[in-house]
Amino acid sequence: DAPALTGGITRPHEGDRAQVARGGTKAADHRLARDRRGCKILEANAVEDAFGADIDYAMLQKIYGAPSDAEMRRYSPATCIGCKTAVVAGNPDPNHISTSFVERSNLSMRMGMRRFIRLTNGFSKKLENHGHMVALYFFHYNFIRIHKTLRVTPAMEAGIADHVWSFEELIALLESEHSN
Repeated sequence: DAPALTGGITRPHEGDRAQVARGGTKAADHRLARDRRGCKILEANAVEDAFGADIDYAMLQKIYGAPSDAEMRRYSPATCIGCKTAVVAGNPDPNHISTSFVERSNLSMRMGMRRFIRLTNGFSKKLENHGHMVALYFFHYNFIRIHKTLRVTPAMEAGIADHVWSFEELIALLESEHSN
């Protein structure tokens, strides 16, 4: 098993199959289905299929109130009036059922890449270019950027890297992969 990426963000794989836990404890695929509108959705048993029965997994669903007239005129979501948790598999600790980690990850992505902000002109015209940009962001986040709380990169904290990578090393890696 690969070491867990402590403080790091794993990169999702775009396309019809979402690869999860790259750099985490297991590499696995989530099975995707399409709803009646054609949107990709995870099948109900995708987590258990990917990780087996030995996982503690719960879902947290936020409940939003009806938006006021003022809220209808702005881009902000309605006010959260409560949360509902549901245990899906195993015996998760109720104190650790939270959306905080994924919301922080999403905020870091939006702040680090304009293509994830609403009403932006920083988008990719090709899905392949978008995937490359996301991969570069995650490499920078995990191998080049020193995190204040860790005092090292997440890759160094996890034992995946023994030094802080430079952009020159990243470019050399990309050039060697491209020449092969």
